[in-house]
Amino acid sequence: MIICVGRQLGSGGCEIAKMLAEEFNCKYYDQELLGMAAKKSGFSEKIFEHQDESHGILKSLFNMFSSGSTGSSAFYGSSISQENLFQIQSEVIWKAAGQGDSVFVGRCADYILRKKEDIFTVFITANDEDRIATVAERLGCDKETARKYIEKKENERASYYNYYTSKKWGASQSYDICINSSLLGIKDTAKMIADIIKASRERKVSNN
Repeated sequence: MIICVGRQLGSGGCEIAKMLAEEFNCKYYDQELLGMAAKKSGFSEKIFEHQDESHGILKSLFNMFSSGSTGSSAFYGSSISQENLFQIQSEVIWKAAGQGDSVFVGRCADYILRKKEDIFTVFITANDEDRIATVAERLGCDKETARKYIEKKENERASYYNYYTSKKWGASQSYDICINSSLLGIKDTAKMIADIIKASRERKVSNN
């Protein structure tokens, strides 16, 4: 089983994804994927940190941060672009998904793994005021600064997702389940998603 979780900033998406991983005894992948991609490619993890959920050419970052190691990175050529990094990360996600039940957060995993059979795609949103309050507390800033931070990050996130998937980030038709975590809270939202996934799997079994 594979669960791919997209989320608005401050919606509790990562916490919900972790709860789903625990509920279904799945391995949880988020920041870990950056280290795995760096190890596979021979590039510094800092390149993938800058690449993560943004779009643009990163040759200057490659020149600055490259670890200088050879190996699989040579396959991608001497200049590194966003497309190269996306390909590397896609291969890492695909390999991880093949090693057992998994929960992936972001990074277009829902698109990369779209041909897998037992996959559920989820998008978590929340009311603006709740998201702003959450991010303000997390960053230790005022609400206006948090609002601007959310807007900037989500524009980058949407641009990245839309570019590589030909779908629309956050649009209901792009996912199996879309839910507002402000309605029930983090814990009960995770429970509802888990119940939907269980019911869906049972229905597939009975239909077969």
